[in-house]
Amino acid sequence: MATPKVILYYAFAPLPDPEAIRLWQHTLADSLGLRGRVIVSPHGINGTLGGDVVELKKYVRGLRSYAPFKDADIKWSQGAALPDGTTALFPRLSVKVRDELVAFGAPDALKVDEDGVVDGGTKLTPEELHELVASEDVVFFDGRNHIESEIGRFRGAVRPPVETTREFLDLLDSGAYDHLKDRPVVTYCTGGIRCEVLTPLMKQRGFREVYQLDGGIVRYGETFGDDGLWEGSLYVFDGRVATDFSDHAKVVGTCDRCAGPTKSVRDCVDVACVRQFARCDACMSADPGCDAHALTAVMD
Repeated sequence: MATPKVILYYAFAPLPDPEAIRLWQHTLADSLGLRGRVIVSPHGINGTLGGDVVELKKYVRGLRSYAPFKDADIKWSQGAALPDGTTALFPRLSVKVRDELVAFGAPDALKVDEDGVVDGGTKLTPEELHELVASEDVVFFDGRNHIESEIGRFRGAVRPPVETTREFLDLLDSGAYDHLKDRPVVTYCTGGIRCEVLTPLMKQRGFREVYQLDGGIVRYGETFGDDGLWEGSLYVFDGRVATDFSDHAKVVGTCDRCAGPTKSVRDCVDVACVRQFARCDACMSADPGCDAHALTAVMD
């Protein structure tokens, strides 16, 4: 197979029978030889799939044939050959039903109707974002996990120190960001879905002027690449791990061992550890474990 394409998409809509949607989605994607992850919930669908471009186009037509998903925004990106010479960006196909499309731990707090998320943040195109930044003192708020923001982020962004999405609400409820409640806050994430959920949760907690970057970093990168307000590499949830928008992407990540520049995200070698960290090639060769791994080794 030629170098594959990757699609990233979501659609918010009330789904009375998520299990039926799961079965349909698995059958559709599997019949086309696609691999990746699809999550279905009572609030809608979210997917990242990789495969041959012709088969992906067939999948998109099938997805949009279902009325609640007819306007699903599909973001396309180019896959890449992996270091071992393969092009398999995902090891398998996984289609699951969950309570939430994004695991903030507040399924009952999100309201969805036929038009999508109710009372979310004001959506901004990349061009509208630039207009807002030019006219107001905007705060960028990263809606991703800390390791994602380590290798790439909007210039000057607030980067919550969270390892999982579930930690966001506790951090917001702690008052750590109360000083931002009267300022214009622009949330952003990879493809936009996390901000669809994060912004109404922020508004429920008293943030008065909340925006979200429509289409996320992916759409912004398609528009301005590395010649705008974005700096660094984009963390992605497939075999590539990270991708750049151009050949002149800035390296903003810091190696957790030597503090040197890096855009590499690594997995701990301990099979029982799921932590990731930013680490340069030299330090990874010298120490492939994380701090938790090292502590376990000492205790053993």
